[in-house]
Amino acid sequence: MVDFFPIRLVAREMAAPSVLHLRFVRDDGKALDYTPGQFIQIHFPLADGSTARRSYSCATRHDHVIACGEAVEFVASCIPGGAATALFQGMAIGDTLNASGPLGLFSLKPGDANARYLLIATGTGVASYRSMLPDLERLMRERKVKVVVVHGVRTPDDLLFADEFNDTARRFPELFEYRIAFSRASFEAGDSRATPAIAQSGYVQSVLPALKPVPGEDIAYICGNPVMVDAVVELLKADALPMKDIRREKYISLK
Repeated sequence: MVDFFPIRLVAREMAAPSVLHLRFVRDDGKALDYTPGQFIQIHFPLADGSTARRSYSCATRHDHVIACGEAVEFVASCIPGGAATALFQGMAIGDTLNASGPLGLFSLKPGDANARYLLIATGTGVASYRSMLPDLERLMRERKVKVVVVHGVRTPDDLLFADEFNDTARRFPELFEYRIAFSRASFEAGDSRATPAIAQSGYVQSVLPALKPVPGEDIAYICGNPVMVDAVVELLKADALPMKDIRREKYISLK
């Protein structure tokens, strides 16, 4: 059964020029806990009297059971004329919304015995991978699994959580790889936001040949723009990666 509850806004800032970073706490005396990779649905009224729902992946680094009163983080794209954007931008700190969840199966599986994870995202889709970082670090320590995070953005200004992914790459140099694809800008060497990441110009699809997916060893997660998700799935299938090892979640920017 889906759980319905109120959430209260406790912090808001810009994570990128067109991305809001929001922190909410559950406002009914219970904890807003979740499995990394899951999402929460926000419910809000529209001008015509109907109710809309928008889904947002939980972005908090999940390194402990989240307790009552602890904030859970979300990132939300700012869509010109978008109802959800206007709502989030117009809320005062302390205002509440109705929500439901957590929902979704886009999470790491306890029974995985793979040699490497390929975690591919565009835009705010990388939020799920940020929440998975504590579990990924544990898996790297315990069974030396390799992890590649590929994030597609338009420009360096659009990067999300780059410092955290870069920090993980520094601490696990043999196991963790952070790659960035800039679709509307040329990468300039020396940009501190992409160090020690491997950066290149183009879409995330252009990164896949360098990854050389291996059937039976790799498990891929794909989150973001539906066109990208479909294109990456086809490329992975062409590399003989079976569908059981391809896990996907599509993000659609709705007004």
